[in-house]
Amino acid sequence: MPGIHITDIESAINFWRARAPSPDGVSLPAPTRALAEVYALLVFYRESEADAASMPARALDAWLAWYHSTPDTPCIAICSTSQGDEACKGCGRSFEEVQKWTEMAPVQKRATWRRITAEGTAWRFNKYAERAAEKTGNPAQGRPKRD
Repeated sequence: MPGIHITDIESAINFWRARAPSPDGVSLPAPTRALAEVYALLVFYRESEADAASMPARALDAWLAWYHSTPDTPCIAICSTSQGDEACKGCGRSFEEVQKWTEMAPVQKRATWRRITAEGTAWRFNKYAERAAEKTGNPAQGRPKRD
């Protein structure tokens, strides 16, 4: 199973920082602190992914709360796998990923999201970017991230 990528940990930290700011500008609320500890270890050991199975429960719970605030599926309702394509031209997922999406764990879904975003070739990232943004309610969601 794929791990939780450091960029997702960072996004979850930012989610919690906005949701529960530091009460005194120094200390961190429990969810932010739990995620920051995982993030610090990833940086220290020069790792890019955290193993969800061995992640502290508080950090995993905080990450899952962030995860549930994100769009569940990259689908933009233009599915070419139903027409026989191996990869969907609309969202970029493979036929198997489209078929098993509801059975996939959050970590697997985020790994798929990361891959299709990095590739940036699906229609959701170019010709139908506006449509993808409308479906998710996030104007940046339709555009691929630049590393």
